Amino acid sequence: MRRLGSVQQKIPCIFLTEVKEEQSRKRECQQFQVVATENVNPVALESNIDCALATEKLDGTCCYVTVYKGQPYLWARLDRKPSKQADKRFKKYQHSHKSCKGFTWNVEEDFKTVPEAWIPAHRVKHHNGNPVPDEHGHIPEILTGPCACAGWVPVERENKQYCWHSSVVEYDAGLALVLRPSAEDEDTLEIAAVPLAELLEQTLELIGTNVNGNPYGLGSKKQPVHALVSHGSVRIRNPPPADFQQLCAWLQESPEGRVEGIVWHCNNGTLVKVHRHHLGLGWPDGETLLGSRPVVVHVDGTVDEYDIDSRDLFTSFSRLNGRRFSRLRDVLFDP
Repeated sequence: MRRLGSVQQKIPCIFLTEVKEEQSRKRECQQFQVVATENVNPVALESNIDCALATEKLDGTCCYVTVYKGQPYLWARLDRKPSKQADKRFKKYQHSHKSCKGFTWNVEEDFKTVPEAWIPAHRVKHHNGNPVPDEHGHIPEILTGPCACAGWVPVERENKQYCWHSSVVEYDAGLALVLRPSAEDEDTLEIAAVPLAELLEQTLELIGTNVNGNPYGLGSKKQPVHALVSHGSVRIRNPPPADFQQLCAWLQESPEGRVEGIVWHCNNGTLVKVHRHHLGLGWPDGETLLGSRPVVVHVDGTVDEYDIDSRDLFTSFSRLNGRRFSRLRDVLFDP
């Protein structure tokens, strides 16, 4: 099985889906809802889903670690969106044909400019050096809204737009703040300062106080807490089988089901997922499983060794080094 933790493709649902003309539960501006049928996706069956590794689908924003300026860097997801005129043309075609198939993009002119350092997500088809959208109007590498080209932009400290991304990396020290299962006890999480070099070519989820409404209850407005979680690192024990009714029941009734969804890593490298919204279930729904798990802090030597700003997140965690909290959401910094 290939290394887990790299989510560069648009992940299909474990069930076949259909589109209903009703307000999306996930996106306020979306006037349609993608829902799962009870039919298992043939992609999942062909990939032997029953033998796949089930991991927690995390609710944050997707990031990527790759080289920039000769060193490992954190990159934020940035979708290259079409101009208003091109978007209108696409939607008019979509409405009149009841499908996106057959629509042709002018790749050079239809999309807005992006920062010079922007790179498209992996495995994107190109035309004259430009990434080409698929028939749905987006490049099928990461789950994006319609009419967007998925890609990455490097996170630089002076860019305030990505200040929460910046808070979890220290480029001079080559470190990232990572939340992961403890090597000693998989039931316990740990927050650790991990070399960025160890995360190269992985995708991760940035979660925390100022990301996606903070479903995990981390930190506070006065003391924000953020961390990176490698995709595929939080495994689900005893997951339910790939059955619509059993999955619904597990998500609603099991203590282990207090998650946004599941991502299955199949032995052939295929990824499939299910999100609560696919099944008509709300999120978040009470206390989350991740937020209620015990956590220990292992951030040692950062302040003295690297002379990092005493106000930053690394310093705050280093002062908690060795501390154990009964719940992730209880992590608070000393005054």
